[in-house]
Amino acid sequence: MSQTQTFEKNLEQLSTIIEKMEQDDVGLEESLKLYEQGIQLTRKCQKIIDEAEQKIQQLMEQNN
Repeated sequence: MSQTQTFEKNLEQLSTIIEKMEQDDVGLEESLKLYEQGIQLTRKCQKIIDEAEQKIQQLMEQNN
């Protein structure tokens, strides 16, 4: 699976978590569990973005 697919999948899962947390019937324990999953997904997405930025920087330096 490519990073783009992983990134898109992580964003989709994060969106689902947000929707669940916005529902009034989610209890505290479930909210904490969803929050933890959301933080993990956010970190994964940020890592992919950071790696992409590094690749772009390298390509820009090679073209100079």
